[in-house]
Amino acid sequence: MKTMEVIALLPMKGHSERVPNKNVRDLCGKTLYHWVLRSLLDSKYVKQVIINTDSDRIAKDALRHFDRIIIINRPQSIRGDLVSMNNIIAYDLLQTEGEHFLQTHSTNPLLTTESIDKAIETYFNGLNEYDSLFSVTRHQVRLYWQDGRPINHNPDELIRTQDLEPVYEENSNIYIFSRTSFARSKNKRIGLHPQIFELSKLEAIDIDENEDFRLAEMILHETIEASK
Repeated sequence: MKTMEVIALLPMKGHSERVPNKNVRDLCGKTLYHWVLRSLLDSKYVKQVIINTDSDRIAKDALRHFDRIIIINRPQSIRGDLVSMNNIIAYDLLQTEGEHFLQTHSTNPLLTTESIDKAIETYFNGLNEYDSLFSVTRHQVRLYWQDGRPINHNPDELIRTQDLEPVYEENSNIYIFSRTSFARSKNKRIGLHPQIFELSKLEAIDIDENEDFRLAEMILHETIEASK
């Protein structure tokens, strides 16, 4: 039987430009990053979670509240807002063993364990054809370039939006790859032969702005109330 075991990577900064201190901000009674970390730890395929952080506050809080986590103190050379996530992943891979990895973000509070497990299963079942997987959100809307030129439709043939060829947005919720595929793609989490994994728009909310935080708060509040 195929072993579908991954190590999860959950990088976190203490500083945030657009939403100050967002990783440790309260969201419906929980610290923001606790939502996705709990979803990861509840997965039947996640062996452990590695938290690469520059924040002592986050490190101490995570160790106090969760098991099966490893803290990596982010070195000065890969700190800052302009450092590529692939560089942080490359550093993490040097600090740990294992072949298969799942990377997500602390700003994905609505990502469920069910979707994490399904994505991992999809990744392993597709390894004969693909070398990596990343999550996307489907869009069927009329898109334009900045100068007004249409991207994905013909203005002379105004077909219904639901009949448009869908396009997919990389939503930064799930990346699954191997140590081998990362190296072959010159240290990139999306490999040379990736497959996409679709998530709903609501589950894929990524908190970049205060508006995203409020939207996630409303959705989680409704979910919590519905479960009572």
